[in-house]
Amino acid sequence: MKWKAQLISHKGEARIAIYFEKNPDLIARIKKFPSARWSVTKTCWHVADTNENRIKFKLPLAHTLLPNKEGMDGIATFKRYLFSKRYSQNTIETYTDALRAFLTFFNTKSIKDITNEDVITFNNEHILKNKYSSSYQNQVVNAIKLFFKIVQEKSIQIDRIHRPKREKKLPKVLSKEEVFKIIDATENLKHKTLLALIYSAGLRISEALNMKLTDIDSERMLIHVKNAKGKKDRYTLLSDKVLVLLREYYLVYKPTDYLFYGHFRSMYASRSAQLVLKNAAKKAGIQKDITLHTLRHSFATHLLENGTDLRYIQDLLGHSSPKTTMIYTHVSNDSLKKITNPFDI
Repeated sequence: MKWKAQLISHKGEARIAIYFEKNPDLIARIKKFPSARWSVTKTCWHVADTNENRIKFKLPLAHTLLPNKEGMDGIATFKRYLFSKRYSQNTIETYTDALRAFLTFFNTKSIKDITNEDVITFNNEHILKNKYSSSYQNQVVNAIKLFFKIVQEKSIQIDRIHRPKREKKLPKVLSKEEVFKIIDATENLKHKTLLALIYSAGLRISEALNMKLTDIDSERMLIHVKNAKGKKDRYTLLSDKVLVLLREYYLVYKPTDYLFYGHFRSMYASRSAQLVLKNAAKKAGIQKDITLHTLRHSFATHLLENGTDLRYIQDLLGHSSPKTTMIYTHVSNDSLKKITNPFDI
């Protein structure tokens, strides 16, 4: 008795379809599955997509899946497309990984047969079921839209792929006292300089690690941030105190090109930098769950609390839209301090 099993999307749900010529014995066996149903529209029997059922119907388990050959070829083409459009290496890797996860989920389907319903199924059965963030879901949407933009023969309608509702989370911020406690608790000169530079200039970690000696303009007291997010250059502030720290650091470590190096003169790893902050915060007795990006958020918030115009903060941070910078008005406590709590009246 010949039959074929295939992963399908049916009414927004991931299912396993079983195709075979009409056979009473097979129908009787299929009906023994509690989840078995007949689909009039797809003209097949289908059961729940579980690892147990995948084993029974000789389909690969979810955690061992890879894209099929067509999917792998599509990913390679997609990667070349992103390179040709000069996307950053980080964006290329993020989008490629997101697309790989999507095409892996539907590795029993041809790319031309993937529909908008499949995108909904992927969101429900993969992203939401595994409790992935809405930002990851948004990355997947970006990758899918870009990928199917270059696919010639397709069933999917790009303009009907909806993005997840954006989460309105406020950034975590340290007080000035907490920032200086962390920096003071850092005994290693390289680590102290790195943390002080990130905070005082409002840098992203990638911007700090890609910083070169020639980017420090001590005459104008500015730092030239080159090829940052969105391939944009900008200038940000150079602190007098950090300049003194940089000069001391230079005399000890003698960097030649990049400002910060790892072992054996390799590029300093962002993971190592995050660990530096974590250890420094622990020494300083800071209990908050923070990252290096928290220092950038703190820089912006402290500028706002000092009365700096939002337009200048936007330029210093390199934000494309003022809406992005506006979020710091919600974490600044300067205005809140002026409000008298009714409990204290």
